[in-house]
Amino acid sequence: MAYNIQSAAEMRKALQIFLASMDPETQAAQMLEVSTVFPSWQVGKAYKAKEVFAYGVNGVGDPQLYMTIANVTADATHPPDVSISQYKPIGVTEDGYPEWVQPLGDTDAYVLGDIVSHNGQLWICTQVNGGVNAYEPGVWGWEVYEG
Repeated sequence: MAYNIQSAAEMRKALQIFLASMDPETQAAQMLEVSTVFPSWQVGKAYKAKEVFAYGVNGVGDPQLYMTIANVTADATHPPDVSISQYKPIGVTEDGYPEWVQPLGDTDAYVLGDIVSHNGQLWICTQVNGGVNAYEPGVWGWEVYEG
């Protein structure tokens, strides 16, 4: 049992090392698909520019990823969701809408009323199959959202 736990911890660390090599500005979609693997934000930790971590949850219940804008030491009085001069949310438009990500299954699929950004356009989920929608906006179950 202890061996399995150690192996899982080592695999998670290996994934975190690999993910740190990705560019959050060009590979955000891939990062969002594995958001639960990213380490959580830690007060007192010195972060380098473009370092990515998880803090809180996004509009669909997944861990919200953030990227540091410049080198910064995390301070409890300036958390990522408040300090927009130090941290930038990943997978969220400037208006706060989540970027569409291909669901992996029913547990992370979209539900009626979800609003997402996809290819520069906002979409609202208008149809579901079995209570969820895993289709790409523009294919089935989505309409352009005007806000």
